[in-house]
Amino acid sequence: MPAAVKAGSRPPWVGLAAAVWVQVAAGSAYNFPLYSPTLKSVLGYNQQQLSMLGVANDVGENFGMIAGVVCNRFPPWLVLLIGAASCFLGFGVLWLAVAQTVSGLPYWVLWLALCIATNSSAWLGTGVLVTNMRNFPLSRGTVAGILKGYVGLSAAVYTEIYTGVLHDSSTKLLLFLTLGLPVICLVMMYFIRPCTPSLEEDSSESGHFLFTQISSVLLGLYLLSTTVLDDVVSLSNAVTYTLFGIMVLLLLAPLAIPLKMTFYPNKRKKNGALGPSGSSDSLTADKSEPLLGESSSTMNIQEADDASDVDMLLAEGEGAVKKKRRPKRGEDFEFREALIKADFWLLFLVYFVGVGSGVTVLNNLAQIGIAAGVDDTTILLSLFSFCNFVGRLGGGAVSEYFVRSKMLPRPIWMTCAQVVMIIAYLLFAYGFNGTLYASTALLGICYGVQFSVMVPTASELFGLKHFGLIYNFMLLGNPLGALLFSAGLAGYVYDIEAAKQNPGFLDASTNSCLGPNCFRLTFLVLAGVCILGTLVSIILTVRIKPVYQMLYASGSFRQPRSSQH
Repeated sequence: MPAAVKAGSRPPWVGLAAAVWVQVAAGSAYNFPLYSPTLKSVLGYNQQQLSMLGVANDVGENFGMIAGVVCNRFPPWLVLLIGAASCFLGFGVLWLAVAQTVSGLPYWVLWLALCIATNSSAWLGTGVLVTNMRNFPLSRGTVAGILKGYVGLSAAVYTEIYTGVLHDSSTKLLLFLTLGLPVICLVMMYFIRPCTPSLEEDSSESGHFLFTQISSVLLGLYLLSTTVLDDVVSLSNAVTYTLFGIMVLLLLAPLAIPLKMTFYPNKRKKNGALGPSGSSDSLTADKSEPLLGESSSTMNIQEADDASDVDMLLAEGEGAVKKKRRPKRGEDFEFREALIKADFWLLFLVYFVGVGSGVTVLNNLAQIGIAAGVDDTTILLSLFSFCNFVGRLGGGAVSEYFVRSKMLPRPIWMTCAQVVMIIAYLLFAYGFNGTLYASTALLGICYGVQFSVMVPTASELFGLKHFGLIYNFMLLGNPLGALLFSAGLAGYVYDIEAAKQNPGFLDASTNSCLGPNCFRLTFLVLAGVCILGTLVSIILTVRIKPVYQMLYASGSFRQPRSSQH
């Protein structure tokens, strides 16, 4: 591991600015709706085959178990290098097929290539998220919201590149993904490294995070407005490249923080840093400060913990117990220890319902738009992307505020989001006039909230030591939902309805379905699933309320005592 650097210094903020670019690169899986119609027409696939490719897209994007193990044992640059190689290999094969440079590739080869291509997202996302959350352990909800927000915004960035610079060419887009994204990763991987975190409150840090959030919102608004402008007005090449240059400058905005710290250094207390190690293993609380506040409820929790610790020590002294005690919620868990906790599976189920149903809409967004009579479906993708970004950024910031001020468990926001998702799916199902864009926007926001709330919740319940592996296991809810709801349900129902509208039409690759019936049954099932998810999230919120009272009783996060006695 590279040597850790000073707490609160420029390198963590340089790493966060570089992570923004890597997270945009990690959003390559969101490009599937841009080139999926070309895959369908050029390669002659029906909707169900296309939906299965969507499953490959989601399996690759979210299968990060290996990345989670590697990021705990090797430096971040190696994780990013593997991600860049996956991107080059996987998207390279897809480009060869779509450009018809190589013809006759079997379906399973393309399915596997898409898995490898989007698996780069798991490597890139894991490398930067785990590193930055360890670098900023007191602001994990804010950091998760920012980084996950830029992933959500990446679809709008790619849409801007696709419609403007690449002139709606799927072949050029796949070539850009093959060559451009690995170059970005190779350039940025030097700056993303573990740093010694600070465990003291810093007023300037909150201002820096606010600046980053504002700049990301401005980028999102800019991308949405330019996408709409490009659809309404025919722009010249000069104007297109100028707009692209402004987008690049907005992506560079987080770099202003370390530049400001360079030219206007702020004298800070030096006693807030940890020891020389930059590993998350050293994240322990200052022993001079009480872990909990003086409220009666949290004092009872502390007294119970102390009593159990004393009993355990006495038992160990007498030889009755030879094993170290199991960690309590809020401490560092081994992955196998987390697997036997009910809260782990409740969180997984809530997340699976939220993102598994949402990704079904995302994978079929182009066909949903066509069925509703929309000519340019890239606007739908851009709108979904922007709202996904708003949900991720807002979910992280809002949950951070309420967990600090009210000790309100973060999963309550997953509950609220899934209630809104039920409404959105019903609007999709019945195809009311003028509601397509509104329902797409609502779904995008709620889809984003699931990500930015799950990430810090998992870290708070089970610790940061093995967070990479735990986080990536949670992400498996996404491809599982795509397999069940997108390929198993949406694609099947769509092909049946298309066959009804086009009886005797043999070419399934150009067999289109129009009207709300194309996806109505799918949306009704998704609404019912979200009702179940809402109930489960309420149960989870009630169960983990004492944990949040313990962690945030003093108004800010306090690392529990390590379970490794």
